[in-house]
Amino acid sequence: MTHLLIALGTMFVQQTFVAIGRTLPAVIAPAIIADLRYDAAWIGVYFGCVSVASLVVQLGCGGFIVRHGALRMSQVSLVLIAAGSAVAALGTPLTLIAAAIFSGAGSALSTPSSSHLLGRCSPPQHLPLVFSIKQTAVPAGMLLSGALGPPLTQLFGWRATMVGSALACAAFILAMQPLRQRYDDDRVPDHPVRLSDLGETLAVVWQLPRLRALSFACLAFNGLQSVMTAYFVVFLTSIGYAPVAAGFVFSLAVLVAMPGRILWGWLGSGLVPLRIMLGGLALGMAAGSALLGWCDAGSSTLVVGAAACLLSATALSWHGVLLAEAARAAPDGRRGAVTGGVLSFGQVGGLLEPMVFSVLLGATGSYGAGFIACGVPALAVGVLMLRRRPGPADGKPASRRSS
Repeated sequence: MTHLLIALGTMFVQQTFVAIGRTLPAVIAPAIIADLRYDAAWIGVYFGCVSVASLVVQLGCGGFIVRHGALRMSQVSLVLIAAGSAVAALGTPLTLIAAAIFSGAGSALSTPSSSHLLGRCSPPQHLPLVFSIKQTAVPAGMLLSGALGPPLTQLFGWRATMVGSALACAAFILAMQPLRQRYDDDRVPDHPVRLSDLGETLAVVWQLPRLRALSFACLAFNGLQSVMTAYFVVFLTSIGYAPVAAGFVFSLAVLVAMPGRILWGWLGSGLVPLRIMLGGLALGMAAGSALLGWCDAGSSTLVVGAAACLLSATALSWHGVLLAEAARAAPDGRRGAVTGGVLSFGQVGGLLEPMVFSVLLGATGSYGAGFIACGVPALAVGVLMLRRRPGPADGKPASRRSS
């Protein structure tokens, strides 16, 4: 149990820093846009670059995890996040693209690495709960970004805030080092890393119906999450909220995702069939995005907050259950690779939906049209999940696998 708790605590803090690094540019985007005189549609381009980098890394990271160890690759993910934050502070179009690539690569590497490590330490029947607790670090990082980012930007400027985030990541990289020997004892130093690993990972995910269904759900869910993360604060400032107030509302909404992830993880540990849970979450996402899409400058904070909380409890809270199911369905020794493969479909959604939002924003001048349109894939997944006939594996833990 101590072995698991140390691993879970370490991965929780690591993913919190990753979430801060990935979310911070969106939270302080009003200051960046005003300083650099960019259009708000730039945010969609930035997060599109993040998703492209994430897609490539998640498909190819499995071999690196086996070769170097999950804890080492968790450190590498923080190195990339720190590099992205530091480079972004330079504030040129080229360095912002580089920052997006670093940030996408770092965040993509984090989840498969932590899933591989925790999959070894946790009993299979507890995987949904363990993974959900670990993934609660993402809304924790987003909450910290929303609470601290705008006020720090007001005090020190957005560039100093980004550099501070990079330094915090660097400090935790060093703090993780003493644990490496203990948690990377399964690494295979001579394991080959090949370009063909990308295709092999996709093939494994595509050939297994259970993983294929999870991949399509991940595409819709992550796309809507990316839109929420990228545009929510800027949307609030567009309807009259001050940047600090917008960041505070964002933090309060994200706070809902923390108990939400743990609740879904507990229910997913055999109490509720997977297809029912994911289908219900998908319909909740569609409803939340539609409600937020109807909000404007005349909407009360209560209505805006209710829409944001519904999105937070669904679009920001599905990860632990879906990732645990992907780990259960993975072939022996391929948890990290399969998790990366499923998440790579999510990155396709994370690439396409912010781009669609950006196009609609430029064409209509309306944030609402983007929120409503980006909820449609989640609606489709919800309907399909609830109509699908239950399979023998729905909601049932698999036997323990070695990693």
